Amino acid sequence: MARFVVFGLVSVAPLVVPGIVLAAWIMASGADAHIVRAFEGQVAYSIIAAAAVGAITPVCGITVLPLMAGLLAAGIPLAPIMAFWLSSPITDPAMLAATAATLGFGFAAGKTVAAFGLGLWGGSVTSIFARQDWATAPLRRNRIVGRLSQKTCGAPLPFEAQVWTDPGRREVFRQNFVSTTRLILICLIPAFAAEYALNATLKPEALSAYVGDDVWWAIPFAVFVGAPAYLDGYAALPLTRSLMDHGMSPGAAMAFLVSGGVVSIWGAMAIFPVLRLKPFLLYLALAISGSLIAGYLFDSIV
Repeated sequence: MARFVVFGLVSVAPLVVPGIVLAAWIMASGADAHIVRAFEGQVAYSIIAAAAVGAITPVCGITVLPLMAGLLAAGIPLAPIMAFWLSSPITDPAMLAATAATLGFGFAAGKTVAAFGLGLWGGSVTSIFARQDWATAPLRRNRIVGRLSQKTCGAPLPFEAQVWTDPGRREVFRQNFVSTTRLILICLIPAFAAEYALNATLKPEALSAYVGDDVWWAIPFAVFVGAPAYLDGYAALPLTRSLMDHGMSPGAAMAFLVSGGVVSIWGAMAIFPVLRLKPFLLYLALAISGSLIAGYLFDSIV
């Protein structure tokens, strides 16, 4: 298991490290204040933009975790963050190509539309609760996450892209880099351990008998049982094709892939230490309900 965890950390490092660096740079450069102002009074536009960007950006809920936590600490509204967080793990250009090659172009296009739709759904519903205390301060109050907001406690710094030229900004960068790195490690180590345990016990034929065309519970089953067993977006494609070859309905397959990216155990475990309980439960509710909608709509179309 230890080797698997280490390999997992190394494999995601090329995506995670740039996210950590970008989050630290945003805080140290003073860009966070400008980003916050850009979202003020433009919630509807920001939700649409976040959902669209998330649907085509090659990141997942875990690799984008440092950036999202940093933006929340900087005061970005939860609604566009939720829109991006829900749409980003589902697909991206590389995943679109892999899905088309494995399951067909129609399925790949449907998955991309589902990602955008899930982002819109999540962001729109979250905006309804924008004035709630837990929505205005969604991050947990602990030493790990608390360090992300240290920079925002004082007056905002003027924007300066070259953060290395000022000792104070270098210190802010260092503090945020260390705190987000610690946060990611605490989130990812148990997440990869959980993935190892699931990978060792899950067999493809264990699900195919319950998600066929002739059972009414196929789509809910794919979401509530299949999603926690979802391991990796690319690894899930041949698994899904195998399940469809054994009778899995197209809607259940879509629900499995959509929900798996956002409700998988290792994805949820990574987000839980960051968000407070109510925002986290809202995230799960939006992901599950949106996945069910995507599955039923896709089943009715194909």
